[in-house]
Amino acid sequence: MSYNIKYDNVNDTVNNWNFRKEAMVRLVQHYGPQFVGMQEVLHHQLAYLDQQLPNYAYIGVGRDDGKQKGEYSPILYNSQYFELLRTNTFWLSPTPEKVSKGWDAALERICTYGLFKEKSTGKELYVFNTHFDHIGTEARKQSVNLILQQIKAVNTQNLPVVVTGDFNLEPDSEPIQLMQAGMTDAQHATQQPFYGPTGTFNGFDPNMVLDRRIDYIFVENLEVESYLHIDDRMKNNMHISDHLPVLAELGME
Repeated sequence: MSYNIKYDNVNDTVNNWNFRKEAMVRLVQHYGPQFVGMQEVLHHQLAYLDQQLPNYAYIGVGRDDGKQKGEYSPILYNSQYFELLRTNTFWLSPTPEKVSKGWDAALERICTYGLFKEKSTGKELYVFNTHFDHIGTEARKQSVNLILQQIKAVNTQNLPVVVTGDFNLEPDSEPIQLMQAGMTDAQHATQQPFYGPTGTFNGFDPNMVLDRRIDYIFVENLEVESYLHIDDRMKNNMHISDHLPVLAELGME
């Protein structure tokens, strides 16, 4: 699952985190993904989710200081089924190993990844999760190149790879097409027909036509059994976040 949960912003008034967080926990529990790449997660939001989802552990750091400050792009994983072998976070910039803003980006942006082992089979896979800049045109293009380079550098055994993320870009944009050339867009490879609204961004507007796809799951060396955009809402018809979660069912060969 890829899920931008919207950072806790007091200006969200009726869409405040405190009104949404319980529904979000129920959504994750209901669909039961083994991995959730989240975006826009502040430390106290992560602490809440960690407490409420006891089967999951998480990896990730805050983008402002590499510790707990600023937004995380964490990966929650089901620790009953998967063991973490190693993890790292890099910044989407020419100096990825340190806290930095890249190219024409407005903000610091990061990618967190982990190497995981399935406990029952011993099979390993990489999961990467990212959140691209919302302003920088060059930054978004270079971020694709950097992520593909980093995958190539660490994945010397040609293991399965998943990349989840809010790319802040629609499918016809150059960076997404670069990403689709480097990896498989899981929506394009699904064996069952794609299900759900075309888009993933809702802006907390219950009446918005959902046609802006900006959240994605990309894969390498994995079968894609199904791919969904989940438009589940709260009892009052309000959205749980200003993005829809994206869910892919994947098979390791």
